[in-house]
Amino acid sequence: MLANFLIGIREGLEASIIVGILISFAVKVERRDVVAKIWWGVASAVAVALGAGAAIFFLLAEAGDALEPIITGVLSILAAALLTWMIFWMSTASRSLKGTLEGSLGSKLTGSGLSIAIVAFTAVVREGIETALFIWASVTSTGEGWLDVVMALAGIAVSALIGWFGYRGLVRINLAKFFRWTSFGLLIVAAGLISYGVAELQEVGVLPSGAPVWDLSPWLGEQTVLGSFLKGLIAFQAAPTMLQVGVWLAYAVPTLMAFVRSNSKRVPATTR
Repeated sequence: MLANFLIGIREGLEASIIVGILISFAVKVERRDVVAKIWWGVASAVAVALGAGAAIFFLLAEAGDALEPIITGVLSILAAALLTWMIFWMSTASRSLKGTLEGSLGSKLTGSGLSIAIVAFTAVVREGIETALFIWASVTSTGEGWLDVVMALAGIAVSALIGWFGYRGLVRINLAKFFRWTSFGLLIVAAGLISYGVAELQEVGVLPSGAPVWDLSPWLGEQTVLGSFLKGLIAFQAAPTMLQVGVWLAYAVPTLMAFVRSNSKRVPATTR
């Protein structure tokens, strides 16, 4: 649940920041007529993202018993890969996003300003489709169902509110620090998604299985409060196989080390 709330905030805030920069720039250069086009781009992107999310859930619902674990496993690993890419991209982009965007917007505000609406559409639809995939992967790995979806939507709503406050100048956020700490937690979530994806592929024999390395089910199984919490937060598995533990470590250790190293000398940035 909490992981989905965090993902909703992260993805929504990224889109909110970009949309806020686009609107601010249009107002600054006295092209208020373009603001409505930006909002049309945002609305269109939301519609496309909702459609993509519905398609993902429909695909799972229509899949047979033999095909469902394969789809679940592959898309869970894909979701982890996209989550990792998003984290490292935003870790770099948060420092110079405003300057980079404004530097490329001048040429896009000629004529009707349709190009800037396309920029808004592209930014929001990318985040929306990624979020739909993340939510789907989390729902299948935790079993929380609609509660996961509600938590993700709550996170998106909070991010939109933060973005609006930031645009109005009512709040300032140290983006570099915010993305740094949330990224560290989400990389743990991504490691859990990969391990869960492997477990699904083992279930149908696509990958070799084996006996559990340990079995903590009596204390941390899904039937326990703490086990249910950890499964919902980081896709924790109480009785993983050697392959599941191996891929978790193979992903988490070098990825976390690379993230810490890449952020060790960065100067914090704040929203403007």
